[in-house]
Amino acid sequence: MNIRMKRALTLTFAAALMLAMLPSAWLAPSAHAQLFGRDTPKRDVTRLLTGKVLDAGDNPLPNAVVYLTNTHDRSVKTYIVGADGTYRFPALQPAIDYEVYAQFNKRKSHTKTVSQFDNRQQVYIDLKIDAK
Repeated sequence: MNIRMKRALTLTFAAALMLAMLPSAWLAPSAHAQLFGRDTPKRDVTRLLTGKVLDAGDNPLPNAVVYLTNTHDRSVKTYIVGADGTYRFPALQPAIDYEVYAQFNKRKSHTKTVSQFDNRQQVYIDLKIDAK
């Protein structure tokens, strides 16, 4: 085999190898992204805030009103607690701070903050009111 034939054979082999690898080069970034989560659809991750409104003796305060303020746009949601004193605010955005307090018979609890830096998906906060 002369040098020209060896060179032609080598070039043909290299070209065939490159063509064979081309589809895998197209698929590799996609496969890599799927393995490491870049191609997966983003989940709608929200948080849940729950708790109880209690008096000084840790008894529930039915019909107390809980106020939840979005500190980004200052919108307010309210919740009137039931007989067991529990409240629930679902679907809170994790990148926003919230302030929560309760009111009962013209008395108010301390305001608590749900921070965007708190990465819990479920946050539980009891609100105490001195309801003398």
